[in-house]
Amino acid sequence: MNLNQVTLPCTGLEVSVNFYTRLGFRQIVSSPPRYARFECESGTTFSLHTVPHRVGETGIVVYFEVVNLDSTVARLQESGIIFESMPRDQSWLWRESYLKDPSGNMLCLYHAGSNRRYPPWRLK
Repeated sequence: MNLNQVTLPCTGLEVSVNFYTRLGFRQIVSSPPRYARFECESGTTFSLHTVPHRVGETGIVVYFEVVNLDSTVARLQESGIIFESMPRDQSWLWRESYLKDPSGNMLCLYHAGSNRRYPPWRLK
């Protein structure tokens, strides 16, 4: 199986579309006021679906890998994107930075390189 897409709840479609466009994703479906879909560089997609109120703290985090994490975070900060944490090396060999979208969904921008699929502790 392959992951095709993830749908995130949003409380304001126009504001959320603007946010993800500013992050650099390409919008491929526009069906206001309820739905929008974006394409990642890999071809995987994710979408936004309008909900009447914030879903709350679910513990779900959506991870987007970028090659140049530090420069990407710096560029996004310059454009007004607010981060919960700055890029930091983790013990699991990823470099990560966290932010929330306008609806409160937690996002992680990270770089793992080959450690994403092939960490030293991968099962054979």
